[in-house]
Amino acid sequence: MSLIQADSHDELVETLDAQLRDIVRKDGIDPQRDAGLVRKFADRVVAEHHQRSLTGAVVPVDNHEVTVEELVARVSGFGPLQRYLDDPTVEEIWINDPSRVFVARDGKHELTTTILSTAQVQELVERMLKSSGRRVDLSQPFVDAMLPGGHRLHVVLDGISRGFSAVNIRKFVVRAVRLHDLVGLGSLTDQAAQFLDASVRAGLNIVVAGGTQAGKTTMLNCLAASIPGGDRVISAEEVFELRFNHPDWVALQTRQKGLEGTGEIRLRDLVRESLRMRPSRIIVGEVRAEECLDLLLALNSGLPGMTSLHANSAREALLKMCTLPLLAGENISARFVVPTVASSVDLVVHLAIDSAGVRRCNEIVGVPGRVENDNIETEAIFAREGDRLVRATGMPPRPDSYERAGFDINAVLNGAR
Repeated sequence: MSLIQADSHDELVETLDAQLRDIVRKDGIDPQRDAGLVRKFADRVVAEHHQRSLTGAVVPVDNHEVTVEELVARVSGFGPLQRYLDDPTVEEIWINDPSRVFVARDGKHELTTTILSTAQVQELVERMLKSSGRRVDLSQPFVDAMLPGGHRLHVVLDGISRGFSAVNIRKFVVRAVRLHDLVGLGSLTDQAAQFLDASVRAGLNIVVAGGTQAGKTTMLNCLAASIPGGDRVISAEEVFELRFNHPDWVALQTRQKGLEGTGEIRLRDLVRESLRMRPSRIIVGEVRAEECLDLLLALNSGLPGMTSLHANSAREALLKMCTLPLLAGENISARFVVPTVASSVDLVVHLAIDSAGVRRCNEIVGVPGRVENDNIETEAIFAREGDRLVRATGMPPRPDSYERAGFDINAVLNGAR
């Protein structure tokens, strides 16, 4: 398509877009909830334009279906970004400034040819936040929210971000729903997957650690899928991201302050509230601050649970869990926290993404509960040697829990089914 043809096409789509929006407004429909109805209207608008073009009064439409899709994306979807949201190979989308839109595929990012205007970015952000009940303004210049498709939106307003608002959309791409699926993707070995499945069923407390985009949420979902159906699960997250099938599961998410500066619900509040809901298991999507203390207290009381956090190794994950609770107040000391972490955490699963964009489990370590010179002792159960995750010499804690759940832990670790 030449530059002149492209300009002509853009002008035509703008005209049809205005007509479609006028119809939507007059009928009083919600374009995001009634996307099917918007598609019918778009098809009618394009068909009527085609009829007029036969008389020579207007320029013809090059491709009826493509134009309808573009109109629906503009009115019901998220405009120029919709094609990336619909593309199953795209994992993440971000806007550094309106002329620099990036996407990530297979763990690697690339600059797209999409060029937006500042007004388009502002409109897209407003539309994305519309269904979430969250807001972004001068008093609240950054926000986390969930899009209708389950994707996570993060916005930092201009002024905090230099020059332009920074927008990031992390897509919820389902590649694995159970631990066995991670074996097929090369993230786990069958032996390690069997061990983790048995550990979840036995009620061990598991921390999933790793860097950004290492696959922590996916691993947490797969672990949660192994929770027995008779257990009651309560999860707490900043924004709903966990997706697993369970018959008795209540999901909670945080809430930002209202315009009056009140009504905020923090992750720490949700962890405390979940304990009043008769849970058999508790899952905290990710700990970043003082809510780590409340989670540790829950796990230390005998309630099985899981969480994730950012860390470069299993050892660093434990150190971070010893540090975060100190943010809860001056009366919390390392003398209390370190042994509490040692007795509350049973397993740490560390994940990483390699230079080729492949997400893998690097190590699984057991925490036997011993502390020596303020250092929490660990035992490597699985470790990565080159491209292989291999059985190490360590054993998991609480072997009696496996026995009560009907597992011979030695047989599981040796790969017996």
